[in-house]
Amino acid sequence: MPAIEENLADVRLRMSQAAIRSNRDVSSIKLVAVSKQHSVESIRAAYDAGQRCFGESRAQELSAKVPKLPDDIEWHFIGPLQRNKVNQVRPLVSLLHSLDRASLASSWGRVGQVPALLQFRLGGEPTKAGFEPGDMPFAIETVLAAGVSIAGVMSIPPPESDDEPARNWFRFLRKLSEQLTDAVPSASAISMGMSHDFETAIEEGATAIRVGSAIFGSR
Repeated sequence: MPAIEENLADVRLRMSQAAIRSNRDVSSIKLVAVSKQHSVESIRAAYDAGQRCFGESRAQELSAKVPKLPDDIEWHFIGPLQRNKVNQVRPLVSLLHSLDRASLASSWGRVGQVPALLQFRLGGEPTKAGFEPGDMPFAIETVLAAGVSIAGVMSIPPPESDDEPARNWFRFLRKLSEQLTDAVPSASAISMGMSHDFETAIEEGATAIRVGSAIFGSR
């Protein structure tokens, strides 16, 4: 699938340019190719173009895809996770991006040491899950007590019409990250930025970006 190979090359170029603008090493930024609702063939095309990290958001879809693809793929789970799906997802992934509540932490921590990112709801949107920004001390204490290794923070900012409001949300998440690393120095990952704003996210400190349509096209 030449389009996927070309799209991936374009995303990587844009990542490098954003890293240069912000005096960062692009190798410190992980590209998570969001493959949810895309075919195994599309994922393989990206794999053949050198991509190794993919993000899925549905337990059943993840479970169906993993056996059909090379076993050196690094799978991340990036969507809402029900507690009764934890045992299905946990053995297949290396990172959970969406640890959004204390009850999920208690389930995730019981099934082994796969690290997780604390998901925050930055704009107070009722349709989104996540810890509130003011709950950082509670989130840290609760998640660590559940036996979960905290890797960092994640958020999906409220939809905005232009770049600057998104930049402000990314800066907000970076400040939350600093609160977290004061308590847990190793928890320095910041997962933010998607197809429409990942360059801004890189400029504001993202260590992981979640890019789907810019690589695979529309679903």
